[in-house]
Amino acid sequence: MTRYLDLFAGAGGLSEGFKMAGFDPVAHVEMDQAACNTLRTRVAYYWLKDHDMLSVYDAYLKGEISRRNFYGKIPAEELNSVLEYTISQNNIQDIFSVVHDRLHGNKLDLIIGGPPCQAYSLAGRARSRDHMVGDARNYLYKLYAEFLREFQPRYFVFENVVGLLSAKERGGERYFDKMRLLFKDYGYTTEYRILNAHDYGVLQNRKRIILIGKLNGEHGFYPLIPKTDTSAYRVHDILDDLPFIHSGEGIPGPVATKNHASSYLFKVKIKEYQTEPVTEHYSRPNNEQDLKIYRIAVQKWNESHDRLSYRELPTELRSHKNITAFLDRFKVVAGDLPFSHTVVAHLSKDGHYYIHPDIRQNRSITPREAARIQTFPDNFYFEGNSARGSQTQAYKQIGNAVPVYLAYSIAQAMKSCFENPEGYQRDREESRKDGVEENLFSNQVNTHYKDPT
Repeated sequence: MTRYLDLFAGAGGLSEGFKMAGFDPVAHVEMDQAACNTLRTRVAYYWLKDHDMLSVYDAYLKGEISRRNFYGKIPAEELNSVLEYTISQNNIQDIFSVVHDRLHGNKLDLIIGGPPCQAYSLAGRARSRDHMVGDARNYLYKLYAEFLREFQPRYFVFENVVGLLSAKERGGERYFDKMRLLFKDYGYTTEYRILNAHDYGVLQNRKRIILIGKLNGEHGFYPLIPKTDTSAYRVHDILDDLPFIHSGEGIPGPVATKNHASSYLFKVKIKEYQTEPVTEHYSRPNNEQDLKIYRIAVQKWNESHDRLSYRELPTELRSHKNITAFLDRFKVVAGDLPFSHTVVAHLSKDGHYYIHPDIRQNRSITPREAARIQTFPDNFYFEGNSARGSQTQAYKQIGNAVPVYLAYSIAQAMKSCFENPEGYQRDREESRKDGVEENLFSNQVNTHYKDPT
């Protein structure tokens, strides 16, 4: 199997796609405790599945055994693949040592992952440009590069927000340029595309940079990532088979779904079988004022396909004096459209930007609904820091994740690079642009590049 290392893993959306495509994870490196618990639980799921012991997983989800007892049934070697580290110069050698031990003398083929996107996001810079310019997270790519230098994988897949393309240092140099130059110094040719998850089977508008590096490669290597046609589906195909609940209702544990799941859920591997239960389908409670606003927002959308502006609310429903700052505060997940707006981690703060389209339910979306929009399988469980899952932590992990089916599409393309190095299908049209860009890139190196290390 093709071995990969998962850096800045989060809840494992990117890794899940590669695992589904047949890649073999050596280790997942993540600093967040709750996300690490999610990763461990997923590692446990796959081990139990391989050993025909999923009844143990089911018992855990039902609350019949504790997390401690659940993990106690899994070999430590498996659970120890999750490395709970904040990657830094202080501990990077320790991480190297653990990964080498886990490789057992084998070669690492691939590194996947990208540093936290908040440092490069347009939204973050809009809130505080000066703070974001000085954010130490902007330079985590240097540590990523150290993993490339240490393990020399044949390829790496680096994911991040589109804002990375325009993020600049105080001196005006783009982080993205310096990043690629550093990767080049370490022997990697890089090419990138801006991919919208909606083109790859995800019913969500979500654009991301996917930068791929090849060791000692020549330009024109970027694999063709086949698109997935979802034109026959709408967002309600994600939602309609889930139990009807109101605000504050539902449970974290398993519940049955209705027996009319859309074929979309099987097409993108969210469901394995029709009667498969779901977990974490429980809605956060809302006060009466929020519920009145939600009803107005959904009604306006249903009648005119218009979003609710904060200034349109009756005065008694406005709790903020600065109206202009909250114009787009309430947004309905449009069930009748081919894709949703982007799911982000702010969902962990409140659900105002993700109102369920069914006015009868009158609530924000649940963690399971958000996870489905991100194409996480229904059998994927999101953990918290405590002994049981956390709704807030689940929302955060889901919002920060790479959509699983987008990751799977990328992984399938990368699989062909490894299995058929000379004959795999390349993204020829876009690669012609890479040649032009590389000439500009090389000129930039010669004129003003300074070693970022």
